[in-house]
Amino acid sequence: MMAVSAKTLPTGPEWSYEVKWDGYRAQAVKEGGSVLLASRNLKNITRQYPAVAQAAAKVHAKSALIDGEIVVLDAEGRPSFQALHHSTFDGLSVVYYAFDLLHLDGRDLTRTPLEERRAALARVVGKTDVLLSDPLPGTADQIAGAVRDLGLEGVVAKRRRSTYTAGRRSDSWVKVRFAKHQEFVIGGYKPGGANFDSLLVGYYDGSKLMAAGKVRSGFTPHLRAQVFEAIDGLQTTRCPFANLPSTRSGHWGEGISAEEMTQLVWLKPRRVAEVSFAEWTRDGSLRHASFLGLRDDKPPRDVHRE
Repeated sequence: MMAVSAKTLPTGPEWSYEVKWDGYRAQAVKEGGSVLLASRNLKNITRQYPAVAQAAAKVHAKSALIDGEIVVLDAEGRPSFQALHHSTFDGLSVVYYAFDLLHLDGRDLTRTPLEERRAALARVVGKTDVLLSDPLPGTADQIAGAVRDLGLEGVVAKRRRSTYTAGRRSDSWVKVRFAKHQEFVIGGYKPGGANFDSLLVGYYDGSKLMAAGKVRSGFTPHLRAQVFEAIDGLQTTRCPFANLPSTRSGHWGEGISAEEMTQLVWLKPRRVAEVSFAEWTRDGSLRHASFLGLRDDKPPRDVHRE
């Protein structure tokens, strides 16, 4: 189940609010003593996060399907999306915030109201290393202010009596991001050095992939090489973006000219990146974009402007 995006939180007694964690969405499937971790697109990520699998193995159930978020906490205890891409997690804590319970000991809970699923989840994960993403106290405005002050990514509002509609977005869940970053599809790059100078990213508007600009900062040499390896083999002769060329001038953050397009390498839109930015320009480009990491948990077609 996925949330729809909004600029403000819905209000009313039918709504509850949770922190929007800055990590990887993942479901933990426990069967007896074994645990499988699956990303949002059903990729097996168990080996990548052994600490999470070990924690999920100790939940109080013979079988369970838990929905949640894998989060890496930095030395100050703050979620760090970039840290998810470190080759090792030395000095960092990898935790699993559980926020929903879909199956329990053979019983399907997806048609059970959210409040009842939460109560069952609290019993299942209590006194284990799986962390519970509890509803936040206070009004929507109070919660938004507190989450902003803490520098967290955002808030997800959920209808208390909603059921779980798997595989699609539902207005029973509404997310509001305070940090300006989101997922973008990688559709090309500008060559430079041993690999690339900048990535070209965009988002889907209906069936069309719309260019949002270039991403040049945020790369260490190791990360740049890692990204280049991930996009190698996706080269194509056809530009995947429906709105290029966009301007007569190819200045940074102001579009891509027809002349500049001859210098670019196009890619099949198969990989997704998390990108931070200062703002959207009036012509729909990203200003001061910076790469945060690749996302393996979101299909490209699900990437839209938020």
